[in-house]
Amino acid sequence: MSTAPAVDRAAKDEADKAAWRTVHRVVFPTDGDTDTLPLYVDFNAAQRVVDGQQGSAKSDSSSTAVITQSTSQRSDFIVDRRRLRLPAHRRISLGTYFNAFPASYWRAHTEVKSVRLLVEVDAVATVVVYRSSARGSSNRVESIRAEGGKPIEVELPITAFGDGGWYWFDLVALDSDVTLTKAEWAVREPEGFVPGTLSIAVTTFNRPEYCVRLMRTLAESPDLLTVLDRLLITDQGTQKVRDEEGYGDAAAGLQGQFDLIEQDNLGGSGGFARGMHETVKDGRSKYVMLLDDDVIVETEGILRAVSFADFTRKPTIVGGHMFNLYERAVLHSFGEEINEYRYTYGTVTTTQESHDFSASNLRTTPWMHRRVDVDYNGWWMCLIPTSIVREIGLALPVFIKWDDAEYGIRAKAHGYRTVSLPGAAVWHMPWTDKDDTIDWQAYFHQRNRWVAAMIYSPYKRGGRMPRESFAVDMRHLLSMQYSAVELRLDALEDVLAGPGHLHENIGTKLPEIRARRAEFEDARVSKDLAAFPDVRRVKPPKRGVKPAAPKSRREALAKVAAGALRQVRPARPGASESPEATVPAMDARWWRLASLDSALVSSADGSGASWYKRDSAQFRAMVARSMALHQKLLTQWDELSEQYKSALPDFTSQEAWAATFEKHGSDKKEL
Repeated sequence: MSTAPAVDRAAKDEADKAAWRTVHRVVFPTDGDTDTLPLYVDFNAAQRVVDGQQGSAKSDSSSTAVITQSTSQRSDFIVDRRRLRLPAHRRISLGTYFNAFPASYWRAHTEVKSVRLLVEVDAVATVVVYRSSARGSSNRVESIRAEGGKPIEVELPITAFGDGGWYWFDLVALDSDVTLTKAEWAVREPEGFVPGTLSIAVTTFNRPEYCVRLMRTLAESPDLLTVLDRLLITDQGTQKVRDEEGYGDAAAGLQGQFDLIEQDNLGGSGGFARGMHETVKDGRSKYVMLLDDDVIVETEGILRAVSFADFTRKPTIVGGHMFNLYERAVLHSFGEEINEYRYTYGTVTTTQESHDFSASNLRTTPWMHRRVDVDYNGWWMCLIPTSIVREIGLALPVFIKWDDAEYGIRAKAHGYRTVSLPGAAVWHMPWTDKDDTIDWQAYFHQRNRWVAAMIYSPYKRGGRMPRESFAVDMRHLLSMQYSAVELRLDALEDVLAGPGHLHENIGTKLPEIRARRAEFEDARVSKDLAAFPDVRRVKPPKRGVKPAAPKSRREALAKVAAGALRQVRPARPGASESPEATVPAMDARWWRLASLDSALVSSADGSGASWYKRDSAQFRAMVARSMALHQKLLTQWDELSEQYKSALPDFTSQEAWAATFEKHGSDKKEL
């Protein structure tokens, strides 16, 4: 009897198996940290969200009712990175940030039509598959009986996920304990599919311990090492990575997949540009992933970003999200966008900032099921195809601020999209406990925003941005923050000088800024609060009413006018001898400080305080200078805009950056 049919079936089964590629594995944390556990496993019973206004994340929270049964986090259920042990008669859901499958993103950006879920358990259990809609409603797809040692596979279409939605599954233990031994999501490989590899580029300044920790993390991830060509660390600090304890062993663990470069401090843009430059020059990697130095990495997210990029219809920038390093279940932002009229960046309007997954997991967060389209992704974690780098150039030479946003805008102008991919993320030190708009970074915030607007703004003379720029100067002046205004005005003068200054001073501007800022009393922070004179109120509040935030535009304008009038008058006698009030950083708003002649203002991180003193002469001089510079910029807008636009390909080119790297050192250490 012929065995051909059986052989053919076996060959077909083998070919079908080979056609699927795993792109998203179910993983668990192994450090016993219950703070991160809600990102991986949902221990709550079935939940339902009733929301009459699910179309908007900004709707009144009272319109949303969450029916939930709260349960404790059980890190003891975790066996290892891939396995979870579930006691009899218990149920858990993998409808979580890291383990649900973001089907709508695959639907929107790839040619993939279906995804296959594979689940393996060691005993009888029930696997319940769910999908969600863009509105966040959950739909039960299928309930499958799983036998120990017999993997279940189910192919699920993603063609109906046009506007949003995820897939996930729940695991139910029956009469005995059950171990989930493996679960993963796979998609079919197209004909001629060739997977890509990547280089990871990290730029660092005096955070050697973070870099060594990252080196160890990557070395301990064998799956990641199979797609990693090399880790490239650009060290721009004075505390060298090579001098950190454990560096040698960590480097050896990367088995030759590591390079260390030391150069002068060229900021984040200079360090990341170096990583891009070296990756393109090396020629091996299809992708370069930019990572901040002060992050904790979920290595599975890196693999997911690479896999997703492999399947996109055309080269696509794939970014990861950022979680708070100090509040591990809190997501900073689900997507970033540019307001082109104001030329500011911020969270996509259909999402919410600082979402806490420990309070509301994926299944009870309707807005998170809607696909979010972004303009750019922060460079805390961002994968960029090297083909895009070759075409549009390296980072903008701006030291810090706006380099990541500008790159996303530039890529979009060349026809390339950015995707912030759920399930790919890092934990990053937050900037919520500092105000970098009034420290040395004020210069870069101002200059780089103007440069970006001059290149890309679709509105005549930048839309509302110039007016807002002047308004910010006034806000700082009413707040007695003269150092910030000085740096912002210096920035405008450099913008007027044209694009030539970008590379010219990238390695020297920071020391100049620090020296200039140190001349102002409001910039001097003392950690010894006892060194300040005692607070002495010169005059009580009018009618005993403390200053309050304006409730309308008219009231705000009235407060500005009153504050400006006070600023041009001499300060009260005694205000320069003793502070009139102590103002916490969170209360240091212009409408509060404008009513004072001096104040002891705490720093945003709580480590010290500065003594703000009103100076009417300084106020008048800076208002006049700000008005003159803004008027000059508006008058010369078209001319300057053309200069920056035409020079963009040159000052972001490999050649221009190579010259800057040569000028500022290019010591390379290969291990």
